[in-house]
Amino acid sequence: MTDHRSRFLDLALAADALRFGSFTLKSGRISPYFFNAGRFDSGALMSGLAGCYVDAIEAAGLAFDLLFGPAYKGIPLATAIACEYAHRQRDLPLAFNRKEAKDHGEGGTLIGAPLAGRRVLIVDDVITAGTAIREALAIIHAAGGIPAGIVVALDRQEIAGQDDPRSAAQAVAEEAQIPVVAVAGLGDLLAFADGKPDLVNFRQPLLDYRNQYGCQPD
Repeated sequence: MTDHRSRFLDLALAADALRFGSFTLKSGRISPYFFNAGRFDSGALMSGLAGCYVDAIEAAGLAFDLLFGPAYKGIPLATAIACEYAHRQRDLPLAFNRKEAKDHGEGGTLIGAPLAGRRVLIVDDVITAGTAIREALAIIHAAGGIPAGIVVALDRQEIAGQDDPRSAAQAVAEEAQIPVVAVAGLGDLLAFADGKPDLVNFRQPLLDYRNQYGCQPD
């Protein structure tokens, strides 16, 4: 496992953003783990998380000019990543959207740097059904931007449903014809649990869950 993946999972576990047990998801599936990026709730945690994101982006070789954070969780994530890039001597423009258009002041739904003519990297925490990402893609296209990729913290790598063997990330990547990069995925989580004595008991439930709901890797 690459360093940024193991660092991310260690950080998520320490922040209680990654939990093991039995959790009912919105889909109704019973999952042996749960990920909540909202638990990265301090400057130090966000800084560490941003470093993992940037390492994953660099490892994937994504070419882009601007960071875009979809409301709401994408906003602090994109901002923290922009700060991490600045620390690495790359000053990137940043933009995000409002959920509702503002009818006074500067108006509109977009805040930050203009998107027109720029290659835009979308930053979010996870892709669940892909709805928020598709909305972001529509916003970027409408503003004249060029979607260049999507980066998320964790890819659950599970099928969307019985009639669709693809994961939500695979579906979005195919529809938009852009790469989707995850800092870590379910396969990394299995390797991580295998290497932690206090988590080894969760490895079989993770395997069972992947066997039942896992998608075929790209």
